[in-house]
Amino acid sequence: MYAKKNISVLFNTIPTVYGILKDATDIKNARNSILAYIDETRRLLNRESHRIQSLEITLRFLCLQTLRKMISVRSERMTRYSLLKLLYDLANDNHDQLPENLDNGFFEEMIHLFKGIQGSSSIYDDTPYPAHADYHGRKAAQIRSDQLDDIAERGLGTMNRYANGLDEGVRTLRLQNRDRILGYFKGELSDWDDYKWQLKHVIRDADVLEHLIRLTKDEKLAIQRARQARLPFGITPYYVSLMDKESGRKHDHAIRAQVIPPLDYVDILTKYKEDKSRSFDFMLEHDTSPIPLITRRYPMIVILKPYNTCGQICVYCQRNWEIEDVLDPHAKAPKAKLKAAIEWIKDHPAIREVLVTGGDPLIMSDEAIEPILGALAEIAHVERIRLGSRTPVVLPQRITENLAEMVATYHCPGRREVAVMTHFEHPYEVTPESMEAVQKFKRRGISVYNQAVFTIENSRRFEMVALRRILRLIGVDSYYTFNTKGKEETKDYRVPMARLMQEIKEEARLTPGLWRTDEAVYNVPKLGKNYIRAQQHHSLLTILPNGRRVYEFHPWEKNLSLADTYIDTDVSIYDYLERLKKRGENPEDYQSIWYYH
Repeated sequence: MYAKKNISVLFNTIPTVYGILKDATDIKNARNSILAYIDETRRLLNRESHRIQSLEITLRFLCLQTLRKMISVRSERMTRYSLLKLLYDLANDNHDQLPENLDNGFFEEMIHLFKGIQGSSSIYDDTPYPAHADYHGRKAAQIRSDQLDDIAERGLGTMNRYANGLDEGVRTLRLQNRDRILGYFKGELSDWDDYKWQLKHVIRDADVLEHLIRLTKDEKLAIQRARQARLPFGITPYYVSLMDKESGRKHDHAIRAQVIPPLDYVDILTKYKEDKSRSFDFMLEHDTSPIPLITRRYPMIVILKPYNTCGQICVYCQRNWEIEDVLDPHAKAPKAKLKAAIEWIKDHPAIREVLVTGGDPLIMSDEAIEPILGALAEIAHVERIRLGSRTPVVLPQRITENLAEMVATYHCPGRREVAVMTHFEHPYEVTPESMEAVQKFKRRGISVYNQAVFTIENSRRFEMVALRRILRLIGVDSYYTFNTKGKEETKDYRVPMARLMQEIKEEARLTPGLWRTDEAVYNVPKLGKNYIRAQQHHSLLTILPNGRRVYEFHPWEKNLSLADTYIDTDVSIYDYLERLKKRGENPEDYQSIWYYH
């Protein structure tokens, strides 16, 4: 629902457009008149540009161009929806024509867009023109340095809100957690560092977990329903030790959310589990799999999936729909299929890199991993083998000296690189144990990279920066930050793409270059990664009545071949900010988010 006063606020923001809509005889006439208004406004701005601060005028041009795109006939055809008609009906009091799902999110989007066109965005109102610009030489540099100190201190102060697992107080609490868990399972201290003991005692149901930490009613119910529906669920004792005993999710919010599914998620998966016409293959891997165990979306790299399970299940995993259960005894690919997949790679000399993933291949035994690495290493044109694994995060004990040494035998500088791709999601996951797992690889010359998923759990101001910082200190290079995929069942985790664009420009950009080595991407089904840093990779088509943006994503090969674009609907910025507010954030701190298109 929406507040009716929003209609007057909307049109009071831009009276000229309101007049056009009121005077128009029909939608076609309204479109032509608004397009003429946009062109005339641009012409006037170009004449007056010397009077307007450059960043303000740039924002006004951006908002004008965005409005032009959204009321275009092309956008209407691609989205099967007319933003212009909705504005026309609002202006002309056609209340019986308004959609039922019209809500505050729509009005917030349009009000901010119109404010941007009018030059009243308020983004820069409280930011004085830099004082150092009035000086030269050492005086200017000193003033500039003071300004930079202020910017850095504000960022660092926000970053310090987020505890990490190397903090002394956190380490003390986790030792207590460890002892409590060992006591429940009647284990010895030596058992804790034995990854086989950890795997043997994976927690698979709510009753056991409730003896180790306090669960909320919804957490317990979600786990029980997941197990009843035979949805995969499991957590290693080590990862449970990273959770706070209390259930408030003050610090461990990202950790609990990683493995304890929301009720909506369980209900959706349960509803469609037996529906054979329903596919949870959001990335359309079946359409990019030329042979079993292989996925190929790019010219020189393929994915090889020899093992279809993990030591524990992440709720918003891309492939959890394929996994039957945690540590499924039938998860290892049959020898014949694996051999055929490797032969297929051998028969395609354009392939220079193989990402071995799954599931989590490092959960397999050394004896199972080595033949795969050996077979890939024998292929002359394979220059890089990447191991995709969350094991350093959820079960660092598995990264033994023997495993690291075995993997390192296939790392041959000048001939072949072996690298590890892991998935830290929050600084609270970083621990002395995970740091040691990383360093076992690093000491042998193997690089470790991180792929994070940008979710509601790590998207607050400077939260991702805090992760990048601590990762760099333990030896992990940030590689990709994925915007949460648009899967229906994980909608509670999603963050507007504009927030990730904002994070890149306003938080990551403030940090040293070696912290911010990751690329922000949206994974387009079937097509692959879309780099959202620049608008040449995507365009905003429209704003739906419920405040959700509809984007057109461009394929990576857009200048090479006529590949299809992909249309997807984002989550509402307004709804996202309301959720942040419930978590104690001030939405005013995120106000520029509306202007990332």
